[in-house]
Amino acid sequence: MIRVLANDGLQEGAIDRLKLAGIEVVNNHYDKDKLKEEIKKFDVLVVRSATKVTADILNEAQKGNLKLIVRAGVGVDNIDIIKANELGIIVKNTPNASSDSVAELAIAHMFSVARFLGDSNYTMRIGEWNKKKYEGIELSGKTLGIIGMGRIGKALAKKASALGMVVIYNDIFGKQEKLPYEFFTIDEILKKSDFISLHVPYDKTKGSIIGRKEIGMMKEGAYIINCARGKVVDEEALLEALDSGKISGAGIDVFAEEPTKNEKLINHPRVSVTPHIGAATKEAQNRIGEEVATIILSFFNK
Repeated sequence: MIRVLANDGLQEGAIDRLKLAGIEVVNNHYDKDKLKEEIKKFDVLVVRSATKVTADILNEAQKGNLKLIVRAGVGVDNIDIIKANELGIIVKNTPNASSDSVAELAIAHMFSVARFLGDSNYTMRIGEWNKKKYEGIELSGKTLGIIGMGRIGKALAKKASALGMVVIYNDIFGKQEKLPYEFFTIDEILKKSDFISLHVPYDKTKGSIIGRKEIGMMKEGAYIINCARGKVVDEEALLEALDSGKISGAGIDVFAEEPTKNEKLINHPRVSVTPHIGAATKEAQNRIGEEVATIILSFFNK
């Protein structure tokens, strides 16, 4: 019997679907040491972001039957892809399922920083009435520069356009002819945008996409939204820009270290923060579960 370990959990609907196909699913979490022991007993490993699938875990998996790793989410940066490929273990992810949920969160952060929702919410709860302090801006008419025009970027562009924003974009694969938005270089995006939203993976060799140099090129008083990966924005450079007023606000769902210990950043009055919840909607999680089940069933021709 094919055995699946859902080490970071899996939706009941997906589990039921796999069981109907005669596949055993163990919905249990093992820490790293225990996972190294147990991984040899499974054909498939399903993880989210909590489990780090390192080279030593994969070496142990090779002693057993592991054939497939499925990341229930968009990125695969918590999996040693090079080692997996070397061992002939296939790695898949679920890029379609959470596009709308992440795009909606990016919009939510834009509203939050544009209208001081986080800070005003807090100050009212401690008895302050700072009506004159919170003069914000409207999103309508503002230019949104999207860096990374994949599924999430496209979903965000559609929603932002509906709000009356002017959308421009850059993508590593260049201009996409069918899109109704203007393509620019990253330098041009930085200079033209009122809001910049990042939807790209983190590349260790390239480092941060937004650092001191890039912030220096941005409009005075622009906003940064990061619902991608923490390290694509240099947190120290961002804090400096927030303190100086160069950047008016930032919406952040992801951090260089998670859980983050950067208290100065998360407590900054011009920052809207969430604890990496981009895909944390009931709808997205159900879609992720369905996509995981489809990947597994297809892989084993079920």
